[in-house]
Amino acid sequence: MNRLIAAALFCSVLLPADDGRAPVIVELFTSEGCASCPAADALLARMERIQPVASARVIALEEHVDYWNQLGWTDPFSLPQFHARQNEYALAAHVENIYTPQMIVNGQVAFEGDDAGRAYEEIGLAAQAPMTTVELSTAPNSRDGQLLDLSVRISNPKNAKLREANLYLAVTESDVTAFVGSGENAGRTLHHSEVVRSFNAIGRIDPKGSSAGQVVSTLRLPRE
Repeated sequence: MNRLIAAALFCSVLLPADDGRAPVIVELFTSEGCASCPAADALLARMERIQPVASARVIALEEHVDYWNQLGWTDPFSLPQFHARQNEYALAAHVENIYTPQMIVNGQVAFEGDDAGRAYEEIGLAAQAPMTTVELSTAPNSRDGQLLDLSVRISNPKNAKLREANLYLAVTESDVTAFVGSGENAGRTLHHSEVVRSFNAIGRIDPKGSSAGQVVSTLRLPRE
């Protein structure tokens, strides 16, 4: 199953769920070549499935890095841009080293990816913070069936100014199973939830410009 998730950098996003839960983005940097990663993968999948924090709706993003590929197994879901994204987080936090599995909540706090207690705590705290709302709608492109037209509207809470920011779109695939033939997880069948297959900028929010928090873009869906 594919899912589209719009995200403004360092903001929690999307409309609140019908039950009033606040959406919280949980990113997991992981790799099929890392022996300690399957436990973190399972934690992310469990949180996305059971939604354990009463005030929050977990938006899970499983991002496979490529720096494990040279150590015995090439992760088929890995992309160099996730390595770069993790580096950007490290620079922003003034941290010298990156690692897997690493979990990051709402772009603000990072910790060991298999630490369930810390994850629940940080998700709960993030759900209480003021958030930018991103409304995403789609429609088939009238000229090309492989395209979707996207319409995005961004708004901030009352008494808060809309900030200039890049807008990214993540396309995730759930219920993915893979057999690992070599490396630290050799012989294991791994299960993944919400694997990010595409992650790209679709626009820029210019609060002073003509867009005024509205973006229209087009997405070509990956065939797989």
